[in-house]
Amino acid sequence: MSEHRIRPLALCIFHHLGKILVNQFHDTEEQRILYRPIGGGIEFGERSADAIVREVQEELGLPIHGVRLLGTLESLFTYAGKPGHEIVQIYDATFDDVLVYEKNEIEGQESNGAVFHAKWCDSTNFSPASPLVPEGLLDLLKSLSLLK
Repeated sequence: MSEHRIRPLALCIFHHLGKILVNQFHDTEEQRILYRPIGGGIEFGERSADAIVREVQEELGLPIHGVRLLGTLESLFTYAGKPGHEIVQIYDATFDDVLVYEKNEIEGQESNGAVFHAKWCDSTNFSPASPLVPEGLLDLLKSLSLLK
């Protein structure tokens, strides 16, 4: 029997011209596409802002600056048929290399070695059938005028 636990997570919103950078992934149980910003787990003894810098470097190989906290969300969800519970620190940051913002996609690599392609999306890309996760993130970004 697996032990359920709350996972601390840090995600980063990179925004440009009304779009944000997200990783698209597929929930095979529910047969739907989900979108999530770049980021990942906060390690023991690591501050969440430091986790953002580390995760972006590990996943995209890109340096960032101007990391600032936007808010905190609590997410209760089911993914791949399994329940999840996360406390999510949402950050904003800027890529050091401004040319990154001109790319349609940015290739990244998950910690398990799986390759993904992060892409720039606006709010029209997200729907109840293909949501931006975690829950509440779309509303937070709209309230901060980072997404229309």
